[in-house]
Amino acid sequence: MRFDITDLRLFLNIYKAGSITGGANLSHLSLQSASERIRGMESELGVLLFTRTKVGVTLTNAGLSLVNHANTVLQQIEHMRSELQQYSKGLRGHIHLLANSSGQTEFLPHKIGRYLHQQPNISLSVTEMPSTKIVSNINNQMADLGIVADSTALNGLDHRTLCDDPLIVFVPLASPWTKWDSVSFSDIVNSEFVGLTEGIALQDHLDEHAKSLGTRLNYRVRMATVDGIMQVVSQGGGLAIIPQQSALRFIGNYQGKLISLSDTWAKRKLVICARNFDQLPNYVTEFIDFLFE
Repeated sequence: MRFDITDLRLFLNIYKAGSITGGANLSHLSLQSASERIRGMESELGVLLFTRTKVGVTLTNAGLSLVNHANTVLQQIEHMRSELQQYSKGLRGHIHLLANSSGQTEFLPHKIGRYLHQQPNISLSVTEMPSTKIVSNINNQMADLGIVADSTALNGLDHRTLCDDPLIVFVPLASPWTKWDSVSFSDIVNSEFVGLTEGIALQDHLDEHAKSLGTRLNYRVRMATVDGIMQVVSQGGGLAIIPQQSALRFIGNYQGKLISLSDTWAKRKLVICARNFDQLPNYVTEFIDFLFE
């Protein structure tokens, strides 16, 4: 496509102003230049972006779709500009890391602060998402590294095991499940649950396993944190499936019992993955080595 950043900004300004004249003024372009640029975009794309009327313009369906894409492109460019400007201030490198829920909340926090303190010229961005989506994004070169559960199909990515990360069941003391030391997911799938907020990677993972059993988890309430979940469970609000590392951190605060989850997929480990470890910049390789210290 031959249109440029100026064209995209002009397009959005016309949309905001409701007229080509208003968009041209916001873009500091002449009306003739703005009109030619929009006609050029429409010719290149093969669709009309605006419906012209006597009082201004409105978006066509194609134009409405372009609004989303144009905003995304311009936001990415601003992010790129901001990141690259940091190099002029002595930044040595930036690491884009994707992590599942456990990696984000349990493994990384006590590592990242110390790393950034030791490496003042390295910046780091961490984005939480489900393990399967992380693998897809790494393969599509959308990030440098990913931290995922080892039960995830890695589709040829290089990987190294970081740590054990089993899932465990937390039940209130009044629950009949306290008589058990180990249960399977199918044993408890029809119970009432306290879960994490929708969209959190771990909860999406559990929902998929329930779906594979032909059912859906019955949530009495969803909480934003494992700490909040354990508080509700301890008061009789239901059962919860949570990472063992998180549970052990908070168990002293709440009354309840931790029960082993026997399913193979629950005996998970966290792994760090990349397209090819040998092709990573030195500073990214050094970051990986730091995670194993």
